[in-house]
Amino acid sequence: MRMETSNGNTTVMDMFEKGKVMKICAPMVRYSKLAFRSLVRKYSCDICFTPMIVAADFLRSVKARDSEFTTNESDRPLIVQFAAHDAQSLADAACVVAPFSDGVDLNCGCPQRWAMSAGYGACLINKPELVKDMVRHVRNQVDNPNYTASIKIRIHKDLRQTVDLCQKAESAGVSWITVHGRTAEERHQPVHYEAIKTIKDSVSIPVIANGDIKYLRDVETIHQLTGVDGVMAARGLLSNPAMFTGYEDTPLECVWDWVDIAIEQGTQFTCFHHHLIYMLERVSSQPERKVFNSLSSTSAVIDYLENTYGTVQNLAA
Repeated sequence: MRMETSNGNTTVMDMFEKGKVMKICAPMVRYSKLAFRSLVRKYSCDICFTPMIVAADFLRSVKARDSEFTTNESDRPLIVQFAAHDAQSLADAACVVAPFSDGVDLNCGCPQRWAMSAGYGACLINKPELVKDMVRHVRNQVDNPNYTASIKIRIHKDLRQTVDLCQKAESAGVSWITVHGRTAEERHQPVHYEAIKTIKDSVSIPVIANGDIKYLRDVETIHQLTGVDGVMAARGLLSNPAMFTGYEDTPLECVWDWVDIAIEQGTQFTCFHHHLIYMLERVSSQPERKVFNSLSSTSAVIDYLENTYGTVQNLAA
């Protein structure tokens, strides 16, 4: 595992106490890795999550640990998200990453069939006693009192079940809860913000809203609607990593920041290219996208960007 310890003094829970709405980068498979986290941190993102890591695989293999978890000392505050279905695996994985991160998060929201059939993700919202046990194990076994143990959930059709789950997790010592305001069956339906408000009103720990946050103005709107302590964005940040700074679309400066970070960190071409495809989605025409999507080397991408959009130096000129 390529990691370095950071010794920042501000804890994540201190950040919540300051009363500002926290802006958080969601755990995204393949996408919320170190290079992308480094980019969004330059643009007003307060906390970043790793992609979801299956705790049992992570513990079983050094190779899995090295490929799944890479960080550095400026990559803080960092929350490592795990998929687990037993308390000991989660606590053991938490102990491994605790020196290099600020908290672990249990995924109780992934609706994908493979995750649910393996006992991970959204099926856990129906097992409040197990979730409670998992949170308690992390709390008892990580010896840093400032280390957070959070959960990310989806909601039930019957919201009373969700409130019960959240109150049980709170009694076990959960640090905060992220609520994706859809049920496990819902994909692109509107987010149930009133459900998030009900949950926020029923616990005394911080609650984060997740779902359909595409612009900075959405952060304030959702805060007003729900009273949450923070918002978490996924696709909105992929399309525009500078979203939390207030840009409507990805600024050119951010595109070139990504090129620099990706080259410096040795990001694999496919990942480097995919991020740019997302970032340029709203600012390029369909013919331009077709050309850009077919590029197959870093140098071709850089030439294309220089020829189509110009460099940051041109902007300043």
